[in-house]
Amino acid sequence: MSKIRVCFLGTPEFAVTSLKALLADEHFEVVGVVTQPDRPAGRKLQLTPSPVKVLALSHGLKVLAPESLKADQAVLDEIKSWGVEVGVVVAYGQILTQSFLDSFPFGCVNVHGSILPRWRGAAPIQRAIEAGDVESGVALQKVVKKLDAGDILGVRRVKIGPEMDALQLHDELADLGAQLLRVELMDYVRGNLAAVPQDESQVTIAKKIEKHESLIDWTTSAKAIDGKIRGFVYGPGVYTLLQGKKLKLHKATPVISGADGVNTNAAPGTITAIFPDHISVACGEGVLKLYEVQPESRKRIQVADFLKGHELKVGDKLGV
Repeated sequence: MSKIRVCFLGTPEFAVTSLKALLADEHFEVVGVVTQPDRPAGRKLQLTPSPVKVLALSHGLKVLAPESLKADQAVLDEIKSWGVEVGVVVAYGQILTQSFLDSFPFGCVNVHGSILPRWRGAAPIQRAIEAGDVESGVALQKVVKKLDAGDILGVRRVKIGPEMDALQLHDELADLGAQLLRVELMDYVRGNLAAVPQDESQVTIAKKIEKHESLIDWTTSAKAIDGKIRGFVYGPGVYTLLQGKKLKLHKATPVISGADGVNTNAAPGTITAIFPDHISVACGEGVLKLYEVQPESRKRIQVADFLKGHELKVGDKLGV
C-alpha cells in the first residue's frame, strides 16, 4: 500500500513530537514542512529557527516559512506542487484559508491540546491547569475556518494531578497527539473512521494569556492562585510584590480554610506563618504555602534560602 503524502505545518516543541512520529512511521511520507519564520530569541535577539524547522532540515525536508501563508501565492503554488494528500497542523500559529484546506484531497487535520470542545483557542494547556481541571487530553480534528470547531477524529485523555504543571501536561499531551496521528489519522485517510461533530453547547474558550494576568490577586482563592502558578509556568509566569519589588512564585501548595488548622481572618496577601521551608499567605479563601520563589533579577530559589537574606515577619503583606 502506498504511503500517505503529508504536508506538516507546525512551529514549537509541541509540534516536534508529532513530526518525529510521522517521520518514523513507514505509512507516511512527509514531503514538506511549513513553519513560522525565524524569530529573534535570547538576550542577543539572534534570529532563531523554530524547533520544527530545525528537525525538518536535519531530515533534509523542504521547509517553507512565510510571514503569511494566505498572502504568499508563490508558497501556496509550491505546496500544491508537492502532491500532498493531507495537511497535518500542530501549533502552526497562522490562520489557514478555505482554499488552502481544499487543496488537499483529505483537507487538513489538527492536533489540539485539549478535549474539544472544551478549551478551543490559543492556550488550552495553561487554561486547563489554571481552571483546576482534573482531566485533559488531545483531540485530532478536521480543520475548518471556525477556530477549533472541526469534527473530531479521535481523542486521548490524561488525568491532571494536584501538582502537575503546564510543562508536564504539555509533554504528556505531545506524546498522546503523536499517537492520534499514528492511529486515527491513518484510519481516517484509509476510510475506516468517521468524524464526529462537536457539541457546540459545551464550548469553552482558552484565550491568549495577557501579561497583566501574571500579577497575583490575593483576594482570589488559594486554589485559584496555585492553578495560575502551575498553569503559567509554561509562560509568562506569575508574580507578586514584596516591599515594592517583583517576587515570582514558582511552587506552592493551597490549603483550604479549616484544613490543617487553617482558620485565619487575616487580610488577603498577609503572611500568617513562617516556617523553615515555607511561608503561609492568606488568600481570599484559604492559605497558600510558598516553597519556591524568585526575587527580582535573581535566580529561582527555595523559600528556605530566600528567608536567609530577607527579614520577614508574620503580618507583613505581599502584593503592595
